[in-house]
Amino acid sequence: MGIEILQSGLYTSVQDFGRIGYQDAGFSVCGAMDKKSLSIGNLLVDNQEDEAGLEITLIGPKIKFTEENFISITGGDLNPKINGEKVSMYKALLVKKDDILSFTDSQIGARAYIAFCGGLKIDKVMGSKSTNVKCSLGGYKGRTLKDGDFIEFSWPKVYLENYLSRKLDLKLEEEKEIVLRVILGPQDDAFTENGIYTFLNEKYEVTKEFDRMGCRLDGPIIEHKTSADIISDGIVLGSIQVPSHGKPIIMLSDRQTTGGYTKIATVISLDIGKLAQRKTGDKIRFEEISLEKAQQIYRDKIKKMNEIKKQINRPCIEVLNPRNTSKKIEILLNSK
Repeated sequence: MGIEILQSGLYTSVQDFGRIGYQDAGFSVCGAMDKKSLSIGNLLVDNQEDEAGLEITLIGPKIKFTEENFISITGGDLNPKINGEKVSMYKALLVKKDDILSFTDSQIGARAYIAFCGGLKIDKVMGSKSTNVKCSLGGYKGRTLKDGDFIEFSWPKVYLENYLSRKLDLKLEEEKEIVLRVILGPQDDAFTENGIYTFLNEKYEVTKEFDRMGCRLDGPIIEHKTSADIISDGIVLGSIQVPSHGKPIIMLSDRQTTGGYTKIATVISLDIGKLAQRKTGDKIRFEEISLEKAQQIYRDKIKKMNEIKKQINRPCIEVLNPRNTSKKIEILLNSK
């Protein structure tokens, strides 16, 4: 028992934190584009942060539940509804047998995540449940979901401890212009002084060529000293390639493992989620920071996630429902 896909949406796939340790064999890492949103979604339903859920893009799916369970919806606001009634995001939601979850189109952001209590019954391939569409590997049959697909739950629950506390006052903010923090290199010495200045001081626009592999930007040309070509080397998440045309391309979750274009900088990991929520026409600026600053930002992120865990797991007490002593209700304790 689990979920039946009535309508697949634009691009819906199973993703966790990715397939680590196989880039030397040519396999992309894949994984959620906005890991923070998936992580919070899993915490809300008492999963491990890296449990696989569904990543949905711009136009969401229609899903029928064939068994009771708890879910959460995080990330971009694609106007989620259960049985036609709008439901809250960033909250543990009880879904019952035959309930139907649907979405319309994107209100704010581009990608949303559905986490399922107990996880989805998907086999791990090379340590991950993530879908690698290019290699037809992992996820559900190695592809995006289609109408009529069925995925079982692994360990669904009908009771979730501290259910009332499993909500957060979070929402994605509408942003038409964002700043992405970057560390220059590894080939920043291949660009002129004017090229570096242009990269760090001009605005760039998100084009239609934006998918899980990368985001091509349009804007002022970034000047090379000589050639844009290098001997192919490794590409990490957030690498910013600048081919001979001088326009930056930010490499993302389904990126190739190596490439032969100069890389002017790398977007820090925490800012990849912000980029994942952008749409065509949104503006981007780049800000240089030091490696030490990036490491401090990452440590601060870990502290923040620990605070979120505590907030989600605030204790509740159970009392008898005076109208029906066979059922219990939860009362959220005052956290102060």
